[in-house]
Amino acid sequence: MIYRNRGYGPIDRFCAKHPNFGIPNLMKIIVFGQIVVYVVNLLASLMFRHSFVSFLEFIPAYILQGQLWRLVTWVVVPYASSPFMLLLSCYFYYWIAAMLEREWGTARFSLFYLSGMVLSVLLGMAMGMVQMYTTFTASPIDLGYYLNLSIFLVLALLYGELEVLLFFVVPVKMKWMALIDVVLVVVDMVRLFQYGRWMLALVPLASFINFFIFTWPFWQTKLGIVRHKTDPKVIHFKQAQKKAQETKGYHHKCAVCGITDADDPDMEFRYCSKCDGYYCYCANHINNHVHIHKD
Repeated sequence: MIYRNRGYGPIDRFCAKHPNFGIPNLMKIIVFGQIVVYVVNLLASLMFRHSFVSFLEFIPAYILQGQLWRLVTWVVVPYASSPFMLLLSCYFYYWIAAMLEREWGTARFSLFYLSGMVLSVLLGMAMGMVQMYTTFTASPIDLGYYLNLSIFLVLALLYGELEVLLFFVVPVKMKWMALIDVVLVVVDMVRLFQYGRWMLALVPLASFINFFIFTWPFWQTKLGIVRHKTDPKVIHFKQAQKKAQETKGYHHKCAVCGITDADDPDMEFRYCSKCDGYYCYCANHINNHVHIHKD
């Protein structure tokens, strides 16, 4: 396991204050919706020769015309090309989402998914409007794939050493699968940039930003941006060992005779309030010494 400590940031405080926030088994609802949409779209294509999915896809030009349901319905649009791939992708994403929800809790996972949706819609609308006013096209933008990919990236961060069977045959660790997915997405972004479709190339950034927001404590520690803050009562072994070497194992030392609590564990030590500074004296010299003044 690579990352588990989430810290105590605003996200964790919100989830702690609102434990009932979110929808339990959210991905199960989304996966079921994708299967239903796929079946209805298949029937509509056979009976009416019309695509039902086209009414649900994220198309900024149509959203600006008043089709506001597209701001939400894109999450149940299946992007599989066959029933087998649909069932495989639905099973896989439900499996990883269920694992992440058990690890994070319903509130945090629901907030993560909602945040991903909002960021994807905002960036998708911005890029879509640029596309609309430059090429006057009304093509759909696939946001669901990248949002689901961000779930997989978080899980790979949590269980990087976990092995899964690729195509039910080849065992591959999740961290390598995540790395391959990221490389493929980056290659696709570069390809879109080369073709001049830079507005579509930037769409995956929303899911990546959401991923980094919810895993930021890990990257802070990994990059050394912040130092660990612990309870002052907690003893740091290296610091205590260094101090013990400097003081040769004692905590108090008389400024007059030099006796320490290591030499005589039963000896009492006091600090003089009349001396300038923190000077320690044993019981024999606390009332019998020359006061030290800096002036």
